[in-house]
Amino acid sequence: MRSEIDKLLVTLSDPAARKGFEMEMLSFKQMFSRYNSFKVQGAKLDWAEISPPPASQLVRYDSLSRQADLTSLNKLAVLKVNGGLGTSMGIKGAKSALEVKNGSTFLDLTVQQIQHLNTTMHIDVPLVIMTSFQTQADTIRVIKKYVNDSVRLLTFNQSRYPRIFRDTMLPCPRTAEDEGRTWYPPGHGDLFMSLRRSGVLEQLLSEGKEYLFVSNSDNLGGVVDTAILQHFIESDLEFLMEVTNKTKGDLNGGTLVNYDGTLRLLEVGHVPFEHIEDFKSVFNFKIFNTNNLWINLKALKRILDNEGLNLDIIEKTINLDNGEVVIQLETAAGSAIQHFKKAQGIVVPRRRFLPVKNCADLLLVRSDIYRIENGHLIPNDYRLFQTTPTIKLSDNFQSIDEFQSRFKTIPSISELDHLTVTGDVHFGRACDLRGTVIVAATEGQRIDIPDGSVLEDRLVAGNLNMIEL
Repeated sequence: MRSEIDKLLVTLSDPAARKGFEMEMLSFKQMFSRYNSFKVQGAKLDWAEISPPPASQLVRYDSLSRQADLTSLNKLAVLKVNGGLGTSMGIKGAKSALEVKNGSTFLDLTVQQIQHLNTTMHIDVPLVIMTSFQTQADTIRVIKKYVNDSVRLLTFNQSRYPRIFRDTMLPCPRTAEDEGRTWYPPGHGDLFMSLRRSGVLEQLLSEGKEYLFVSNSDNLGGVVDTAILQHFIESDLEFLMEVTNKTKGDLNGGTLVNYDGTLRLLEVGHVPFEHIEDFKSVFNFKIFNTNNLWINLKALKRILDNEGLNLDIIEKTINLDNGEVVIQLETAAGSAIQHFKKAQGIVVPRRRFLPVKNCADLLLVRSDIYRIENGHLIPNDYRLFQTTPTIKLSDNFQSIDEFQSRFKTIPSISELDHLTVTGDVHFGRACDLRGTVIVAATEGQRIDIPDGSVLEDRLVAGNLNMIEL
């Protein structure tokens, strides 16, 4: 592997580009070496040493009482992880450039949040966006309109690592400038090294920024919370992970555990096979990681400069369109918690975790369940119950193009509890869905819900055959 990586280096003639690429490849070679060691020694954790975190390491959000003052807020920077594509929704570019609501994209909403914070509090919180080689162009296109606005925007690219052929365990690219499918961004855990390599870490510290709030760009609930910031500062923490209670859809999510006396992020890939069901059980682990993280920048620099930050490696197997099978080695930002001297988890309300991973999630956030206020997604007051409805859409709605073609307008769902739609179904304008609604078209059928339809506790099948539930 080292020999093949060195061959890639000599394919770059520009000295500046070669220097940056060499730093990336050094990090990759170190990760690959650790990966090989894990394969020999075993990467699974000792299950007997794993237990839920004790009360001293886990605080509850509702116990917080004080808000951060202006001095503390002026020491804050916000980072959005924005390296991923929207492939699960049939989007070729950055998911963050997709319209969420009222013409605003994920990135627009994030900028609006920081604008509002800065203007109302008369402070200077910079917004840092970590892009990848896959999302940089889309990101710049969206944010360039904010260049002269009341928020400072800093961007940097995360690393670009070579995919590995599974059969030969050699890198896929033949040159440093090979096509994009032979490369990948190595997960959000790369933000720490890339933050330093880009010079942004030193820039933030030189400006007096001490605290960094990190969240995913597609998590519309990941916003600055001044009570959490105050707790982070008062408790003299170096790392704080926001966790929330599991639901049925979160069983595979990484969870915060105590491992041999240390807080660690436990991912399903590190669980012995015979304990997978134990890992998923809400009786054993009630919480999961939202990837909303609070980090002390001085502590981060100390760790990077001294002992280093070796994060747990996640191996992913990818089947390419041409039939080849490749491996990606990734890391999760939350696994850094084990390297910080004083770390905690905080159990936050579900509203702080509102990701858009598929078109069912998009239907929810585009609906009248929410309104936008200063970039924040706020639940509408007229919904009787504040729990969000369950929405299940079949593969016919998987891509954004199919999704948008099947809804002339987004239905009103303010009184909806559950929606399941399967098959070739199309909704007209101004529909109203209430209670439990199931619309099922069998293969070869098409169901068109007429404009203005009100469906309440209904099963719709066949040629608009409506059955009351």
